[in-house]
Amino acid sequence: MRNKEEIKELLNYFRTTENKDLKFDEDAIFAAYEKNDDHQSLAVKILSIFGGILASLAFLGFLFITGLYDSTGGLLILGILLIAGGIFINTIYNTTIFDTLSVSSYIIGFVLLTLGLFKMEMTENTVSLICILIAAVSLVIVWSYIIAFIAVLMISGCILTLIISNHNSELIHLYTSFLVIMVTAVFLKEAKIITLHPVFSKLYNPVRIGLIFSFLAGLVFLGNDFIEVSGNYIWISSVVIILTIMYVLSHLFEVLNISQTSQKAGIYIVTMALLLPTLLSPAISGAILIILLSFLVNYKTSLAIGIMAFIYFVSRYYYDLHFTLLTKSILLFSSGILFLGLYLLTRKKLTTNEKV
Repeated sequence: MRNKEEIKELLNYFRTTENKDLKFDEDAIFAAYEKNDDHQSLAVKILSIFGGILASLAFLGFLFITGLYDSTGGLLILGILLIAGGIFINTIYNTTIFDTLSVSSYIIGFVLLTLGLFKMEMTENTVSLICILIAAVSLVIVWSYIIAFIAVLMISGCILTLIISNHNSELIHLYTSFLVIMVTAVFLKEAKIITLHPVFSKLYNPVRIGLIFSFLAGLVFLGNDFIEVSGNYIWISSVVIILTIMYVLSHLFEVLNISQTSQKAGIYIVTMALLLPTLLSPAISGAILIILLSFLVNYKTSLAIGIMAFIYFVSRYYYDLHFTLLTKSILLFSSGILFLGLYLLTRKKLTTNEKV
């Protein structure tokens, strides 16, 4: 909901579509809307996060200059206090300034705690598991957008660390496949999720965008940018993503009012044929999945993220020396045909619906 007018339109819609005489406490609904602090744009929240990160780096530099790095106990104690302080500040205050302060405290606390645990000669696996536990607990306790977003990224980052540190790079396929299912379920089951409990309605937006970034991180790793993933099993992630895209298409048919079996079958066949070349590059099909899901639910932020990711992955794939120029040309040609087809199909259907 972006404004009161949209709320009124929704309430009027329910009144006209239901046979029963529905009554709503509009004053209470508007009051709840005014109290909701999620009206801030994602851009403001992202700037707040980056501001917190920069402040954290500056403060960490000051702490290391003072010699705090030499004290294991000081690192652990201060780290725990700062994490708790960041959670406490975010629980009490709901302004952008205090959000930045809480993010700074939360991030600094995690950095100091991690350094302290490593100075105690703990293994990377142990430290990662402890960080996952703390992030999961803070996600449950604090229902704040920024803390929840960082907690999701922290959990996914620690999982990737576990995969890399144990030299089990093939597990990245399990990671991406799980996130494909999670992201798709979160997008398609939005109404059910936010109505289960008030907590889910508050955590839904930050968790959703956090899962998107986590999924993109897995796709980057699949692109051999940081770890060497065997090409023999690269098709595993691609198959999961392509099958999920086909499932999402069934929901798009309802939105675009495509009911004829012949049309559905034709679109399925053409889409599968165009996506088969992406078996060698699951990052491209993953970006396409994000774009389709965002279009389906009209989520403009992730749509922009998906488009930028698609451009990046295509450009990275074009300069990848592991594939021949013919293979790259086929993939780029297929991707272009797919997007042009989707554009023409959606434009035609939406224009038809507006005339009706």
